[in-house]
Amino acid sequence: MRLMEEIGQVMLKGFVEEIVYKNSETGYIVFLLNHDGEPVDVVGELGDIAEGERLELYGDYVNNPKYGRQFKAVSCTRTLPTTPEEIRRYLGSGIIKGLGPALAKKIVQSFGEESLDVIENDPLRLAELKGVTSDKALFISSEYRKLSGIKNVIEFLQRFGIGPAAAAQVWKKYDVSSILFIKENPYILCDDELGVDFEQADEIARAEGISVDSVNRVIAAMLYILRENAGAGHTCLPLKRAVDAAVRFLALSVEDIHRGLDEALKNGQLKILNIGEKSYIYLNEYYRAETYISQKLTEMLKTSAGEVKDLSEEIAGVEFALDIEFETLQKAAINGCLGNRLFILTGGPGTGKTTTLNGVIQLFKKHKKSISLAAPTGRAAKRMSEVTGENARTIHRLLEVDFTVKDKLMFKRNEKNPLRADVIVVDEMSMVDVLLFEALLRALKPSASLIMVGDSNQLPSVGAGNVLRDLIAGGEIPKVELTEIFRQASESLIVTNAHRIVNGEYPLLGDRKKDFFFMPCENERDIPRLVIELTKKRLPNTYGYSPLEDIQILTPTRMGCAGTKELNRDLQLALNPPSKGKSEVKVFETVFREGDKVMQIKNDYDIEWKKDAEYGRGVFNGDIGYIEELDRHSGNLTVNYDGKKALYTPDLLKKLDLAYAVTVHKSQGSEYNAVIMPLTSISRNLQYRNLLYTGVTRAKNILILIGTKKQVCEMVDNDRRTLRYSCIRALLRLANNGEKPL
Repeated sequence: MRLMEEIGQVMLKGFVEEIVYKNSETGYIVFLLNHDGEPVDVVGELGDIAEGERLELYGDYVNNPKYGRQFKAVSCTRTLPTTPEEIRRYLGSGIIKGLGPALAKKIVQSFGEESLDVIENDPLRLAELKGVTSDKALFISSEYRKLSGIKNVIEFLQRFGIGPAAAAQVWKKYDVSSILFIKENPYILCDDELGVDFEQADEIARAEGISVDSVNRVIAAMLYILRENAGAGHTCLPLKRAVDAAVRFLALSVEDIHRGLDEALKNGQLKILNIGEKSYIYLNEYYRAETYISQKLTEMLKTSAGEVKDLSEEIAGVEFALDIEFETLQKAAINGCLGNRLFILTGGPGTGKTTTLNGVIQLFKKHKKSISLAAPTGRAAKRMSEVTGENARTIHRLLEVDFTVKDKLMFKRNEKNPLRADVIVVDEMSMVDVLLFEALLRALKPSASLIMVGDSNQLPSVGAGNVLRDLIAGGEIPKVELTEIFRQASESLIVTNAHRIVNGEYPLLGDRKKDFFFMPCENERDIPRLVIELTKKRLPNTYGYSPLEDIQILTPTRMGCAGTKELNRDLQLALNPPSKGKSEVKVFETVFREGDKVMQIKNDYDIEWKKDAEYGRGVFNGDIGYIEELDRHSGNLTVNYDGKKALYTPDLLKKLDLAYAVTVHKSQGSEYNAVIMPLTSISRNLQYRNLLYTGVTRAKNILILIGTKKQVCEMVDNDRRTLRYSCIRALLRLANNGEKPL
């Protein structure tokens, strides 16, 4: 168990003089503490603190560049105010519903130091005061006792390193029974709503003397293992593999694991899917998603036209209108898109996917079909709009993000409120995970068609699943893969080398006259200096590129001297150094400064943004912007995402990272004028072909590859496909044959 004295280095006592800023949802607060008559600025995530409260704070002093010396508290314990003046300030702070400054003054004048005891234990005495009814007195007492309960939960969980934001969610779910329920089964904290780490719940369980082989512990561990694997891209696991992982993780027997597993299956916490002789274990949401996807796609295939239409004359009309000439596969793709309710259009760079898609759009318009265009990310949607001339949105905006009463992500568009479009076209399908694909399918009206466009050789989605590759490999859905590289594209060495890489051929590295440049570098410790020189001087001076807006550094990894972590620190210092006129804030090891290039690293559907007179919510994983303003007093900062100005409170900064350099995975769906891609001595697991291919195809005009020829060749030779456990392919095959899994 963690003791308070172990959490912070310094203990500070006093009462709260003034609240400067607080976020009730996250517990982040800035206040003035009266410490032995001396004012002390205090900051930290401490929960809902009120003026007048007496606190014991644990933390340390820090020097703030703008506001000077502050006490950064990591935890606190409370003692109730004792003097009449402290009680008056506390009651009048607004922390108790129905009780304001005027009534607080009346209560203290009447009951003095006994005021809090009267409110809690003899509330009807409050009705003696003018303007206070019996009902109001009882309501005030109830709110006061509720407040005490929340504080008790915060203080209980803080002993185990669990912050006030999680504690507030626990109280919201379990109310006055919170601590009792936690002590009985600490693993309730690990559910999706509360999100406490298994290790923290395990620590509470040890403190409460709960047996290591308890069923609740086994269930929580299995859920934890499946969630961790979902984070690595797996929608499910082979049952034996999951059981073996739980045995190692918990140091228990196979029998112990199966005992917990049987209970989880019985109460509906997990699902088993049997396909042939193999069994797979699922979290509920992924089981629901994959079974629905297979059923929905099968229904769409059965109601599809299923015949190749001869649209030769209409295609010729589009060729004339657009002043182009489609090649044979492009014409087949156009026919397929208009002749089927489900269709996949795939191909590498320079093979004419965009030209084909524009032809498809023109013909659907001619047939009076309404079309909606979408892509997984804002940058991909913006590029789709630019190349088609049509409005394109993110899939999230298309489906209209909503929330349930439990703050779980939902979409307003679904079976009961479907999209109105006759045709939905989704680009960059390789980035779409199973949960998002399920939501999209649920939003299609019964007669709608779906066209999926993408490149299956790109890296798979950040979320779980490998949807595009599974659908292509399954063979049930009609598709056309464009393979011919058009003359204009063939003049690009980026395009040529991308196709060489994906076909297992080594890229041409000696041509310095085109758009693909290889810079040999034997010592990776020299890479940061070279990257800075290219970004800050050589590319801007030669091509006029902006170091922040046009140039993007992509790396295979976060770690090492040429990983994103070190490169971001070096590039920040070179491109946006500290100065007196720039505010900055430190979050863990990262310094955020006005002018910094940053990336959102986790979907957040509640961050507010403004663009001119338009208001909205939601910033998504992979979105890149620039810090326009940072208020050191409140800790708030504003990030500009292509004109959308999003407000970040201090608690949200953990969802941001510097973006001078980003991983190849994070660059999916984006395109940059110039890409610098340093290769480092990375794990064999990261040295594979489609990672190199994905990085190369992010470059629009110039690609600079830094490293050794040996590294490049090893990556091309390693055709290790990212293994992701999923049953979509098998489920779709069974459904198409009229069979069901056991």
